Amino acid sequence: MEEKELSDEEIVEKVRTSNQELYVIIVDRYQKKLIRYVNNLIKDENKAIDVVQESFIKAFINLNNFNIEKKFSSWIYRIVHNQAINLAKKYQKETPLLENWDFKSDDNIEEDFEEKEIKEKVEECLKNVPLIYGEPLSLYYIDEKSYEEISDILRIPMGTVATRINRAKKLMKKICQKN
Repeated sequence: MEEKELSDEEIVEKVRTSNQELYVIIVDRYQKKLIRYVNNLIKDENKAIDVVQESFIKAFINLNNFNIEKKFSSWIYRIVHNQAINLAKKYQKETPLLENWDFKSDDNIEEDFEEKEIKEKVEECLKNVPLIYGEPLSLYYIDEKSYEEISDILRIPMGTVATRINRAKKLMKKICQKN
């Protein structure tokens, strides 16, 4: 069986016991998802990239503490979550830079513009949702995590996950209707 076909947990076991270079497979699997997740939390892609890189280093150093019986994805998201929250607390007052405009093609500028406007409006609405509600909403819809995984990542009961997602949806609706 090729290494890339192994489960996260199998790769982690091999990294711990025989081949540390396989850790790059884990990084490849999660890097983009984690950057998107952190960027949704702190609204700064450069800082998000830094947080994810620091988290991969921290995870690698602490790989022996990972319980192979659990899901690796929840563990790495939890590390990234903690790093992002620490950074967010540190830089609460900073304002994020505006994103660059990047149109897909010259033919559909109007369509691209409308799509970008909708995306920006949703992101703007999400920025106005308190982190306590926005984070589970982002994990569920953007990162496609299950309630159980969100529960593991945020260390809250599954019922609380459901409640927060439900409240976040209501808040998003109110906020987006105002804009």
